[in-house]
Amino acid sequence: MEKYLVPLEYSLENPKRPNLRNRWKRSVLELNGRFDPKYRHDLSTLLMQSYHEIGVFPHLYHVNGVPCDTHMNQFRSGDNIDLLGTSRKPGISALEFDTKGIYLVSVTRSGCLTVHDFETLYCQSSDALPNLKEDESKHVLHISLKQQLDAVRWNLANLDEVACTSRKRNDVCIFDIGYISSEPVEVLQTRRAINVIGSHVNKGLCDIAFTATDKSRLIASDTHGMLNVWDRRMSVLPCLELTTDSRSILNSIQLHVENQIIFASGKHGSIYMWDLRGGRSSAAFQSHKEVCHPPLASLKLATMLEKIGSLKAQSNIVPQEIHSIDLDPSSPYQLAFHLDDGWSGVLDIYNFQVTHVHCPPPAWLNGPNNSADQLHLRKPSWLPTHSIYAVGSSSDHGIHLLDFYPDSSSPSHVDFNEDVSERNCHGKQNRFVPLSEGVTACAAHPLNGTIIAGTKDSSLLVVSQKHHCTRDTEIEQ
Repeated sequence: MEKYLVPLEYSLENPKRPNLRNRWKRSVLELNGRFDPKYRHDLSTLLMQSYHEIGVFPHLYHVNGVPCDTHMNQFRSGDNIDLLGTSRKPGISALEFDTKGIYLVSVTRSGCLTVHDFETLYCQSSDALPNLKEDESKHVLHISLKQQLDAVRWNLANLDEVACTSRKRNDVCIFDIGYISSEPVEVLQTRRAINVIGSHVNKGLCDIAFTATDKSRLIASDTHGMLNVWDRRMSVLPCLELTTDSRSILNSIQLHVENQIIFASGKHGSIYMWDLRGGRSSAAFQSHKEVCHPPLASLKLATMLEKIGSLKAQSNIVPQEIHSIDLDPSSPYQLAFHLDDGWSGVLDIYNFQVTHVHCPPPAWLNGPNNSADQLHLRKPSWLPTHSIYAVGSSSDHGIHLLDFYPDSSSPSHVDFNEDVSERNCHGKQNRFVPLSEGVTACAAHPLNGTIIAGTKDSSLLVVSQKHHCTRDTEIEQ
């Protein structure tokens, strides 16, 4: 029997101490019922490694049995000029989940508005034999508006409503998905503007924001440096107009979690802020008869980037168009920005400092045929947890998953120390996930983090997690 016994190797002279660090972390979780933020950040590396493409759904849809405009434009050559002389380039311009993650709404530059059932979309992409053609019968809504569409949003206080708009028109169309109708239930318009020679100025609308507490309040930015605020109970015209010091395009707007602070970003690289709560420059306490309602603050992003010494020493920083701004759902004081040259970063809205920056290699390094696409604005999205920002690449087919955790342990933080990170940060890196098509817009599911990417070819790509890494996921340098 002695030959089956395991020999005793324990030495009383040099006893080995058990590593209780990981066990202690588990014990804290069991006691408190919640993850420590640092531990959650450690796990985010595995989360980013797990994303990969599981489904591709081209926009091969029909309206009344006839291929829709987006469907037809995918097979047309040249500049796709419609009967009105307007360029109708293909591509998904915007998409968004509702707050419950049940439905996904998307709009295309060719003029299609579609509301998808997410569960149906996900299940089709997860089959052993994936079906590349989406089941159109499962669409909640699919209509062609015969005009370029550039922005779409859910009404946060009434999830039966979606609103869309175009840079080519001065109105906001609101649809009720409970009605099977191609006609909007309401159309809001901007006030007419007249230039110095007495002719009307054609305004377009770029982005939309709803408040979470008032289903009647809607805000939209336009192509002439102004925010239009509607109260739908009062009129189809704006009840308030917020101005900037420029007549340039305001590409993106964000409403702070308290629904009182409005941020907007523009073509000339500035970020503006208005306060609706009160104060010397507040729009809420000024007479509506006044000509202008200037912002509370105006920040030039290039000037703020120049304050980062290591970045200024390596780059020639010039003002760039801001494609998008987004507030982090995990840390609401982090305002992410994405620039025309592919750079992304975070502005801390409490102290107005840039805390994170990601600078991918310029497109021309990959060859003369890989220049950045100037025809599409890229619209990234935050994941619901972990402060991870999903950004479509400006030159490659794929998305960057950027670790923007609000701490110097983030590889994108301006105070990140590579030597310390090798010892303490468990190899944290940003990730690039190759995809089959070029990405223009991203939307992350609010509960499970599945990423839906809209592409330049008007397809929807489903990017989801799996339990282990693959060779397709590459480490960002």
